Amino acid sequence: MSIRAPRGIRRERGVALVVVLVLLVVVTLLALASLRNAILEERMSAAVHDRSLAFQAVEAALREGESVAAARPEPVAGSACVNGLCGKPDPDVPGDNARWEAAGFWDDASGTWREATVEIGGMTARPRFIVELLDTGLPSSGECTTSLDVSPDAGCSGTINHYRITAYSHAEGRADVMLQSVYAVP
Repeated sequence: MSIRAPRGIRRERGVALVVVLVLLVVVTLLALASLRNAILEERMSAAVHDRSLAFQAVEAALREGESVAAARPEPVAGSACVNGLCGKPDPDVPGDNARWEAAGFWDDASGTWREATVEIGGMTARPRFIVELLDTGLPSSGECTTSLDVSPDAGCSGTINHYRITAYSHAEGRADVMLQSVYAVP
C-alpha cells in the first residue's frame, strides 16, 4: 500500500522556503534601519547635551566678566587687550571693533583674554572672556534734567561706563559657543 501526495503539494515544496527567506531579509532590513535611526538620535541627543553644557559654561564666564566690569577696572592703553581687559576699539583699525572674530584671537595664549573655571555636571569647563571698554564718562540719563542736553551745564551728575563682555567656549570636537553682553556701570 503506497500513499501518494496530491499533485498540488508536490509543486509547492520549495516555495515556502523562498517566502520565509524573503520575509527574513525584509525583517532584517527593517531592524537595520531602526538601529541606524536609534544611533542617529543618540548622536543628536549627545550634541544637544554638549551644546547645553557649553552654553552654561559661557553664561557663567559672561557673569564673571560682568563682575569684572562692575569693579570699573582701569582702562587699557590704546585698543590693546591685556589679561582680558581691552581698551576702546579703534574705528580706524579694520577688525578692531570685532576683535573676538579674528582668526586665532581665542587661541592666543599671550594673556589677551581671561579664563574662567566653571564646574558643570561634574565636569570642569574653561571658557574664556574679554571685557572691552566701549565708552566712558557718559552722563547718567536718570540724573539729567533734560534728555536732549547732556552737557555738564545741564544739571547731569554721575557717569556711566559701557563695557562689552564677550565669552567663548571651545573644546576639540565639542560645540563652540560665544555670547556677548553690553554692561553699563554707573
